[in-house]
Amino acid sequence: MTMAVIRGAELHYELIGDRGAWIALSPGGRRGFQELRPLANLLAAAGYRVLLHDRRNCGRTSVSFVDDASEFMVWADDLYELLRHLKIERAIVGGFSSGCRMSLLLAGKHPEIVTALLLMRVTGGRFAARRLAHKYYTAYIDLARQAGMAAVAADPHYAAAIAADPRNRDVLLGMPAGRFIEIMERWRDSLEAGADMPALGITADDLRRLDMPTCVIPGNDATHPMEVGRAVAGLLSNGTLLEPGLAQQDAEFIDMEAWCDHRTLAQVLIDYLKHHARQANPAEACRPVAGQ
Repeated sequence: MTMAVIRGAELHYELIGDRGAWIALSPGGRRGFQELRPLANLLAAAGYRVLLHDRRNCGRTSVSFVDDASEFMVWADDLYELLRHLKIERAIVGGFSSGCRMSLLLAGKHPEIVTALLLMRVTGGRFAARRLAHKYYTAYIDLARQAGMAAVAADPHYAAAIAADPRNRDVLLGMPAGRFIEIMERWRDSLEAGADMPALGITADDLRRLDMPTCVIPGNDATHPMEVGRAVAGLLSNGTLLEPGLAQQDAEFIDMEAWCDHRTLAQVLIDYLKHHARQANPAEACRPVAGQ
């Protein structure tokens, strides 16, 4: 694992594979990238180089609260700068759930660097907006209001960040609770505003403007409904909907390991990328280059 200072935060990352086109993959939630290593290894074996990184406030990366309109845009801007830092001029970009939102925002803001999108477990709908707004923002706003930043630091997510890097305790305890609440409220408002969008944080017009090849693999729970993934694929001018044996489940949330196994998912993605690499279209940039 390697670290780079990106926009004031120490982003931890790993590069897997030594040849082929770049794929930048991000997990969902605020989870670290470790869960994607088995998938990244399979993609690397098929001739791709994979960039995994811990987003700001995730995994081993610094705790840092940037005063931006949404947490997802903070992540998108961080990934853009990380790609520039690594001198990766163009990449296939993809992610799961929150990593999917980040990927879409990056593609919308910097389409020149995104050769293709891999969107998995697209999040959307009012239930998802309510559930995630509370999980990622309101719960911490309440902690800060009731017991200050010491209570936020003791929460399991931030306690794990402190265990990974003790300096994160000083960052949290040194931040005024009022300022923390202000940023959390702004990020929460941004997420909740997406409740009636095709996907959280992404308007129909945003999706229609994207013209790079895009693979959409829907989720199948109430947070990532299959109908949301299908709708997003239908709005994309170059979208392909793939549903590898999935069926909608009566569950609020399905864990990653119970959603789709790594080997099946890797094969679906590899087949998609190789199909487009054979076509005389913008996906030509996805072709792995032996020995590169």
